[in-house]
Amino acid sequence: MELSIIELFLNASVVVKAVIIILIAASIFSWMIIFERWVYLNKSKEEILVFEENFWSDIGVESLLEKSQEEGHEAIGAECIFQAGYLDFKRLTSQKLDPEVVMESVLRNMRVTLSREQVLLEKNLPYLATIASVSPYVGLFGTVWGIMNSFRGLAGASQATLSAVAPGISEALVATAIGLFAAIPALVAYNKFISDSDTLLSNFEGFMEEFSAVLHREIHSTK
Repeated sequence: MELSIIELFLNASVVVKAVIIILIAASIFSWMIIFERWVYLNKSKEEILVFEENFWSDIGVESLLEKSQEEGHEAIGAECIFQAGYLDFKRLTSQKLDPEVVMESVLRNMRVTLSREQVLLEKNLPYLATIASVSPYVGLFGTVWGIMNSFRGLAGASQATLSAVAPGISEALVATAIGLFAAIPALVAYNKFISDSDTLLSNFEGFMEEFSAVLHREIHSTK
């Protein structure tokens, strides 16, 4: 007899059907997050390479700032840190403040921007972690419930045979299978995206330290 997932679903109890629908919805939601995070993180990786190449070229920080503020250009990652730091640096140096006060304010602004970038990098990742950890248990609940119904149905049967209980158990096990189907991609994607986010944050922090050193030299050379 050929196994039909659709037929097993249609013959399942209301609770098992509800569990399967919830798991399918969770799987679809997780794949939407996976695609969105994959696009954003890949864009962030490309942007930091391009930005750092421009930063260490002969373009100059003023020209780089103008380029980053062009209409239609969306600054992300290290470029946002650069904007926050350099705009604050220009504003405070024009006020002839003490260099140490200027650098303290610049570093504080860049750290705040770094925190915001961390939030953007890790956006929606807790949902993936939740789906990865909860889905197998939700599927197991559906399976246990389905098996309980199968054995409850045997109570009124004149003869307890494997053929009588097997269809119900098969229907129940579908919930576990779908739970794993939802959890495994979410877990793999979560670990990958967390690793990518940590790498990007390390790059952002490295750039912040390098840029602050550049500004420190500049403010003391013009003192």
